[in-house]
Amino acid sequence: MSTVQKDQLFSLIKSLTKAEKRNFKLYANRLDSTNGDTKFIQLFDMLDKMTEYTDELVIKRLSGIDKTNLPNLKRHLYKQLLISLRLIYIQKNIDIEIREQLDFARILYSKGMYMQALKMLERIKQTAIEHHQDILHLEILEFQKHIEARHITRSRRVKGKMERLLEESAHRSLVTLSSSLLFNFNIEIHGYYIEHGHARNEADAAAARDFYLRHYPTLPERENTSFFERVNLFQAQMWYAYILLDFPACREAALQWVNLFAEYPQMRKKDADLYMRSLYYTLVFLYFMRDHDRYLHYLQEFETFETSIDEQLNTNSSMIAFVYLSLSRLNYYMLTGDYEGGIALIQNILADIPQYEKYTDVHRILLFYYKFSYLYFGCGQYSKALDYLNQVILLKHGYLREDLHYNARLLHLICHYELGNLDLLSYLIPSVQRAFAQAKDISKVQKDTLQFLKKLLAVSPSETKTTFAAFQKEIQQYTNSPYERKALLYLDIPSWVESHIQNQPVKEVKKSRQWAIGSGQ
Repeated sequence: MSTVQKDQLFSLIKSLTKAEKRNFKLYANRLDSTNGDTKFIQLFDMLDKMTEYTDELVIKRLSGIDKTNLPNLKRHLYKQLLISLRLIYIQKNIDIEIREQLDFARILYSKGMYMQALKMLERIKQTAIEHHQDILHLEILEFQKHIEARHITRSRRVKGKMERLLEESAHRSLVTLSSSLLFNFNIEIHGYYIEHGHARNEADAAAARDFYLRHYPTLPERENTSFFERVNLFQAQMWYAYILLDFPACREAALQWVNLFAEYPQMRKKDADLYMRSLYYTLVFLYFMRDHDRYLHYLQEFETFETSIDEQLNTNSSMIAFVYLSLSRLNYYMLTGDYEGGIALIQNILADIPQYEKYTDVHRILLFYYKFSYLYFGCGQYSKALDYLNQVILLKHGYLREDLHYNARLLHLICHYELGNLDLLSYLIPSVQRAFAQAKDISKVQKDTLQFLKKLLAVSPSETKTTFAAFQKEIQQYTNSPYERKALLYLDIPSWVESHIQNQPVKEVKKSRQWAIGSGQ
């Protein structure tokens, strides 16, 4: 790992936008109006211009600084940068805004102005309610109770006000407890999927059902559920259905999740990350179900939202928008079989990847490469497909999901077959066989396709079409298996087989087939 990544201050400065840097300079110079060239501002300017960071280089260039006082100066600069950023994001993040007002109320209370503090708390409580900030709402109520318990206030003269405050506090405690339990439940179900993957047989399905029922929380009895309670419940249901490979149930849970934002439209901008995540997973499962009309509807909704809020997004939100929206657009072209349209997006995506690469995990980037390779494969540009597949297969660091890796290995072999590289194919197949033998999550269709490729090496050109036709009949048995169907969603072997039988490009076969091609999530 490079020094650039190790130094937190340097990384933070390099992540700043031009507007954030300008805001910091204005803020920093206000701190010392008599001397706008303080040491920490000098340090900021120096680090901003550096391409690589070392303590020795800073000490050499910044006069009056040595190894003993550099750490303190860096800590001071780091703190001032965060304060200046907070001033920007306080207008964009409702929880930061509420916390600031809560801090102001505490300051007023400490000055003995408890009636002013109560007025401020009552005002920000409404903001917390409107934006479903349940924990902050509870914190506000607890502070109100604290003041009322220690002072004789005018609230005591209002009939029933104290009772309403106590009732509201008790209710909000139950909401917060329920939200926390459902959040835990969502994480537990998602964690089960990460650890165990999909149910491959009835025993796996029974284990998943048992886990789901055992961990389903006992919730306090209430008439209505809050926004975030429902969000976490729908997500847990979605992951549970995905474990069982029940794609219709996945789709319905995702649709319930995304439709919450139609019921609470103010939450789209107040929690843009969650909204974009709901749109992405809705699109994933609409893709799985080949629901063209609704896929296009929610894709356009995603694009419209991203355009409307682009300038307000922070770095993390911009990364989420780029990754999720780009993957969804590529999936749309795969869903419709318009591979040329998907290829037209590649250069723009490649141009944007460096901007977001350091903020996302390697899996997402390699997922892009896999989709690029599939688009080129569908158009018969096998050499271009191999360029991206090599980057997926030769991953040196990081984690890559097993199904993506092994699909890439198979597609790599298929591209070499299409290019006529049979000698190379005979060299590559044994290593893929060894990898498959060690894999925990390999489907039957993947194993059979590998054996089929091995068989093709011994088939004469005159027997090729007959061999493909026989394999087509063999893999028809997989179409009714949910587990095998998922494997075909990621790598559409039936379309490739049929393209050889019909002597047509994969892209033409795709348009007439029921299977989706090359997806990922």
